[in-house]
Amino acid sequence: MELRSRVPTGPLEGKWERHKFEMKLVNPANKRKYTILVVGSGLAGASAAATLSELGYNVKCYCFQDSPRRAHSIAAQGGINAAKNYQNDGDSIYRLFYDTVKGGDFRAREANVYRLAQISVTIIDQCVAQGVPFAREYGGLLSNRSFGGAQVSRTFYARGQTGQQLLLGAYQALEKEIANGGVTMYPRTEMLDLIVVDGRARGIVIRNELTGKIESHLGDAVVLGTGGYGNVFYLSTNAKGTNTTAIWRSYKRGAAFGNPCYTQIHPTCIPVSGDYQSKLTLMSESLRNDGRVWVPKKQGDKRPPHEIPEAERDYYLERKYPSFGNLAPRDISSRSAKEVCDEGRGVGETALGVYLDFADAIKRLGEASIRERYGNLFEMYQRITDEDPYKIPMRIYPAVHYTMGGLWVDYNLMSTIPGLHVIGEANFSDHGANRLGASALMQGLADGYFVLPYTIGDYIASAKLAPVTTDHPVVRSTEADVTERTKRLLAIKGKRTAASFHRELGKIMWDNCGMARNEQGLKRALKEIPALREEFWENVNVPGASAELNQSLEHAGRVADFLELGELMCLDALHRTESCGGHFREESQTPDGEALRDDEHFTYVAAWEYAGPESEPILNKERLIFENVKLSQRSYK
Repeated sequence: MELRSRVPTGPLEGKWERHKFEMKLVNPANKRKYTILVVGSGLAGASAAATLSELGYNVKCYCFQDSPRRAHSIAAQGGINAAKNYQNDGDSIYRLFYDTVKGGDFRAREANVYRLAQISVTIIDQCVAQGVPFAREYGGLLSNRSFGGAQVSRTFYARGQTGQQLLLGAYQALEKEIANGGVTMYPRTEMLDLIVVDGRARGIVIRNELTGKIESHLGDAVVLGTGGYGNVFYLSTNAKGTNTTAIWRSYKRGAAFGNPCYTQIHPTCIPVSGDYQSKLTLMSESLRNDGRVWVPKKQGDKRPPHEIPEAERDYYLERKYPSFGNLAPRDISSRSAKEVCDEGRGVGETALGVYLDFADAIKRLGEASIRERYGNLFEMYQRITDEDPYKIPMRIYPAVHYTMGGLWVDYNLMSTIPGLHVIGEANFSDHGANRLGASALMQGLADGYFVLPYTIGDYIASAKLAPVTTDHPVVRSTEADVTERTKRLLAIKGKRTAASFHRELGKIMWDNCGMARNEQGLKRALKEIPALREEFWENVNVPGASAELNQSLEHAGRVADFLELGELMCLDALHRTESCGGHFREESQTPDGEALRDDEHFTYVAAWEYAGPESEPILNKERLIFENVKLSQRSYK
């Protein structure tokens, strides 16, 4: 497999502008002749579908929810980064670029990250014009707050519901285009396979979740904006419906999967409280602006937090990383929390938790100020835990959050299958081995509003596509594959639920490919996962029928894909014997316990190629070349 990154030549600052000029264009009168299928309607999908329709393309947009407003993007809390330097504190496009490359432990393409930093400035103007109610200073100017991994305040926010407000902006743009006839919306629809004709992505096979009807939809290009695969761990901060099916089925049709082992553990989540839980709740990283993280200095200290004096508290992030303190990056903060809990100093009934304490901030700023900044987050925490964080420190613990891996894409956001474009969290492109906070919303909107609308036109103008109809042999065979897979799941009639397999897989993944990985654990997982998958196909019980609303069938298909993806993630983690960002190999660390990269052997993107059901996937490598930043050991001390 050839990996052509298509990164433009020339100075970093001018690559994107020059590339936009050099790309081929589609005549405005001709755009209405082309149909683009957009799968997913979160920030990336909705912004892409709306913008492509505004340009004149015929767009079909698909989501498995009942409305685009229910996309998981709505759950993002803390903010969106942009290098506007409103605070006059030294920010710039280059600093945002550098912070992002460094935060990702130097495992991302320079050109992609710089483009993201450039576009960040425009995103804010776009969203303000849409009416997104960003927080403002007393004089009316947009407000900013700081986030982990940066020493400047560049994060724009709308209380603790930034994702919701940004999604409503994109949703309104999408609804306008639906009303104008440019977008046809297909809610309650799940993509189950990719149609590849003559080596190009030409359509998708879908299942109507209400009727069970399976049918093919064809177009001139396919865009996947289907989010991440964190639910492979069963417990994560993702919505329960979030899955890997669209990108996984595309991988099996020939799209390379980039860096699958790069998953982010978020340090600020409400701890697990029992086996009954099906997901975890995120507490925004913005809380670490004013909250101080600490644990008791003594092991097994079970006193209530107000009875532990200052001298007996360990503010471990402030102690270990004085330059960044409580705003150390997510991977470092998560591992630090794990370390103190492993030492027996964790808090709460399970001892798997640390305190996030706002007492000093309330004393310094007043409760009203804290309520204005974080009120809805505090309310959510109190409803879940029945503890008042204005009076008692929050208890937090790391949890699976975001996946930096995803389908490999070039500079134009196109996968190794021509015509298949991948945007937002579904691709691997911008975050390297660790995503800085408030960058997910930035990437999703940059891809959808400002990158894909240019690059997909270049593909369409260059491809010279022949018409394809639903009676094409490839279309029929792909549809038949989906139908056969559905029948097979329903025919097993075993004794275990899909959820029980999902939970067991999640434990294997968390124990062996979670916050820390080692060779022994990964090899153990690579034995346990195939055995679990074999049992799944012999013993899963999927009630109901295919031609009806059947959420058990939907879940079973997604779990089947997770059981295959989990193995690839462990293979990728096993081969990468360095530590970088969220991928922490215990065998590769500095004397003081920090991640130790191996730039000589691993400065590349691992792009895995599907080789068949009985064959080990093929590892392809895209070399990462750094011309503008110096590779160095990350330090936040």
